[in-house]
Amino acid sequence: MNNRVEAKQELTEEQRVQYLVSGISDYAIYMLDTGGHVSSWNTGAQRFKGYKAPEILGRHFSQFYTPEDRESNLPERALSTALVEGKYEAEGWRMRKDGTRFWASVVIDPIYDEHGTLLGYAKITRDITAKREAERALRASEERFRLLVQGVTDYAIYMLSPQGEVNNWNVGAERIKGYMADEIVGQHFSRFYTEDDRTNGLPRRALATAEREGRYEAEGWRLRKDGTRFWAHVVIDAIRDERGDLIGFAKITRDLTEKKAAADALAEANAALFQSQKMESIGQLTGGIAHDFNNLLSVLASGLEVMALGRGGSADGKTLDSMRRAIDRGATLTQQLLAFARQQPLQPETRSVNRLISGFESVLRRGVNASIDFELRLDPHIRNTVIDSARFESALLNLVVNARDAMPEGGSVQIETANVDLVEHEVRGLAPGPYVRVTVTDTGTGMSPETVARAFEPFYTTKEVGKGTGLGLSQVYGFIKQSGGEVVIGSSPGEGTAISIFLPAAPGQEQGNGRRANELVLIVEDEPDLMDVAAALYISMGYEVVTASNAQEAMNLLASRDIDILFTDIIMPDGLNGIELAAFARENYPQVKIILASGYPLPALKIEPGLLNDYAFVNKPYRLSDLARALRTAA
Repeated sequence: MNNRVEAKQELTEEQRVQYLVSGISDYAIYMLDTGGHVSSWNTGAQRFKGYKAPEILGRHFSQFYTPEDRESNLPERALSTALVEGKYEAEGWRMRKDGTRFWASVVIDPIYDEHGTLLGYAKITRDITAKREAERALRASEERFRLLVQGVTDYAIYMLSPQGEVNNWNVGAERIKGYMADEIVGQHFSRFYTEDDRTNGLPRRALATAEREGRYEAEGWRLRKDGTRFWAHVVIDAIRDERGDLIGFAKITRDLTEKKAAADALAEANAALFQSQKMESIGQLTGGIAHDFNNLLSVLASGLEVMALGRGGSADGKTLDSMRRAIDRGATLTQQLLAFARQQPLQPETRSVNRLISGFESVLRRGVNASIDFELRLDPHIRNTVIDSARFESALLNLVVNARDAMPEGGSVQIETANVDLVEHEVRGLAPGPYVRVTVTDTGTGMSPETVARAFEPFYTTKEVGKGTGLGLSQVYGFIKQSGGEVVIGSSPGEGTAISIFLPAAPGQEQGNGRRANELVLIVEDEPDLMDVAAALYISMGYEVVTASNAQEAMNLLASRDIDILFTDIIMPDGLNGIELAAFARENYPQVKIILASGYPLPALKIEPGLLNDYAFVNKPYRLSDLARALRTAA
């Protein structure tokens, strides 16, 4: 009785296992005999292999393999591996009843009885086609993304670990930063930052911001492998997994050095234009006021003379003398205003600034006091320049006195001269070429950037009330600008000041630039008096001169003499005019520099628009400084 109950219970357990295996639909679970023939079949096997149990029981399991796998004996090798190693596990293509294929995950385990006798094999198969396709799509997507990132050369795109170590490296990063992937992967990204930024903890703050806010964006200087700097736009994004845990950072860097340089240059140009327009406007206003004030002073001065004659030296003479002195001071003030407005009458001549400074040295030394060392450092090979000597001496004294006032406790003043060859945009407002630089340097209190920006404005002063008119530097500025030069201030608080005057070198000098000394100028002018004046001006600048009164004579001289410069009037009688002569010379003697001159207004010349742009041009009446400027631009 008890044995029948136990057998019924055992049968019930077997049924339970059978029902469990048969009911599984996501896995094909079935048995093979020792020869590999199917001996059981569950619902899962029927669902994705397509065979019902009567159709497949007793058939060899190789029927599920592809023809190429059967040809390579893969089913037999699978059973052999399961016997030898205790398990066979693999993935591969399998066949359904209808001939379609699916990608299967296969496990085969050998089954033994209690005596170790092989009973057959347990085989579990799962259809993972969808999973495989998803993985393949993911790999393809990752590969496309990798190729995309690697193909970008204008951006450095790479990943960082949560601690900031570089995980990968694209071609753009290699190009911009200079490191190969094997040199930088595993290194901390802070090495791209400047020493100051590392000391200030900027890399750490950048990652902390990205982690806290999800994104960090900034611009700043970064370092390449070779130590050079570039201006970078940086974006760091925090990367998190599906649970929200930080797994690293994506970092994108772009080199904006050229863009920043262009923006800085534009800002500087705009600032320079604004300053130029402001100074020009102030100059026009100042010049107008000075002219009107001069007229008023003239009336007062004339009236005083009449009054003095009428009174014959009465007791009012002292009052009249005081009024005269006031008028003289007013006249001096107007001259200073006119100097800033670049409207003062000048008498330029070709001079050596070294000789002017040396001859004026005693006055300059008296301009400082005993507590200040005074030193001259003059270049013995200084070039000549075209300058009004008296105005230059006055400007130099102005600078020395300003330097003295900036050193109430004593110090040193140095005046230095040098030849300089300026390139494009080296000094604002000056064309490239040879110049003479005169620099007055002091060890005084210096100036702030705000003071430097306004130093040349008339009546602007940092001195106490009653200790300066604010016209000293503005007078120097106006005079040098009127002379074709420029003034540059270099200063900072507590570091002293250096004010440099740049004056165009006078033409006709051997400057080591390949031009021969004593160049020959051909002057073409039909007015004898004008011809003599022009010849005298060129001779004063060190040129040799030949003259012609018409175009035909000029053409003969061009053919017979080694002419360096052609200076011709535009309107000439008897044949070719100056424009036609210039065109002839340009075509046949391209090495000759050409300068045109005329006393007629340009509209009256009826010249084709733009034609004069091909030549240097001066208006009559011209002065030495006009010729000097034309010679610098002649081609």
